[in-house]
Amino acid sequence: MSYTPRLQKKYTEEVVPALMKKFNYSSVMQVPKIQKININQGIGKATQDKRLIDYAVEEMTLIAGQKALACYSTKDVANFKLRKGMPIGVRVTLRGERMFEFLDRLIAVSLPRTRDFQGVSAKGFDGRGNFSFGVKEQIIFPEIDIDNVKNIMGMDITFVTSANTNEEARALLDEFKFPFKK
Repeated sequence: MSYTPRLQKKYTEEVVPALMKKFNYSSVMQVPKIQKININQGIGKATQDKRLIDYAVEEMTLIAGQKALACYSTKDVANFKLRKGMPIGVRVTLRGERMFEFLDRLIAVSLPRTRDFQGVSAKGFDGRGNFSFGVKEQIIFPEIDIDNVKNIMGMDITFVTSANTNEEARALLDEFKFPFKK
């Protein structure tokens, strides 16, 4: 017997029938799904201290459950004291079971731990069914030990869906009980 994440099972058993009924899809294949989740963290101070990238890669790997990659600059910017090839950020892309596990932890544990949390603003839709939002502190994730954190940094999280419109993507995330502001 193989393991299936809770939200993946919920998608097939509850979300698909609910969205088929709401949008009158003729086939199950028309129902939008989350294709991947991108997590990005820009580290501006990394131009002065190279070790910040290593700390960020460690933390992002703990949060995502998958090895994070350092991002490097593609050109020189004198105003930012930035040279081509310098590490400036960290990213990870989640798909499949790891994506559903991360989404479950994000909705059930991490976002409610945010200080003064009243929901995520629904202004992050891009017009093509993708949704992005930012998190101000990485310490909301239970995998991060607050005592070992060097710098408190934020991150951007993007849900890439197969939905064609913002309305379909919003309905998809609502079915997963994503905490949007009322």
